[in-house]
Amino acid sequence: MRYSAGHKLETREKLLQSSALSAKRSGFSTVGVDGLMKAIGLSGAAFYSHFSSKDALFAAIVERELGQSLDRLGGLGEQDRERLERCLKQYLSMAHVDQPESGCALPTLGAEIARSDELVREQAELWICRLQANWAQILQSDSLAWAILSQCVGALVVARMLVTPDIQRAVLQSSHEEISQQIAARRVGQQD
Repeated sequence: MRYSAGHKLETREKLLQSSALSAKRSGFSTVGVDGLMKAIGLSGAAFYSHFSSKDALFAAIVERELGQSLDRLGGLGEQDRERLERCLKQYLSMAHVDQPESGCALPTLGAEIARSDELVREQAELWICRLQANWAQILQSDSLAWAILSQCVGALVVARMLVTPDIQRAVLQSSHEEISQQIAARRVGQQD
């Protein structure tokens, strides 16, 4: 029985969504093709009608997840500085620590992306550079945008490594305060 093109696209989207959640929750390399397909109610053999390899699926997950991060965290220009600051506060929150599957892929998949083939790393670089360029436009500083992006991802990774909620909160709050001070200092410097 042949399925319609629409059915194939729906199945591919279900596989991408389910695999992304699984990867952000438990790591991508921990689940095999059979497990990924079983999660959406299909056999492992059907996988190859959607992706040529597990690496191709990971590249698609990276593209999808980082594209969504850009949509959530990006702005349009200088007028979006307040929106950026609100997004950073949400990013550096306990909800984001506690729910990795519904947040940014960089803290959860960064190490796996770094160990991936060049195609996956190029895909990640493309989206990370787009986000950095967007923040650089808002903040009017390339280096500040890189520093804030790196600090946000690092703070989330460190907070997730810890077990004591009060210490996790301290990491997040300290990072948020430092970032806010950097942004405020940049704003004052631009007004002078």
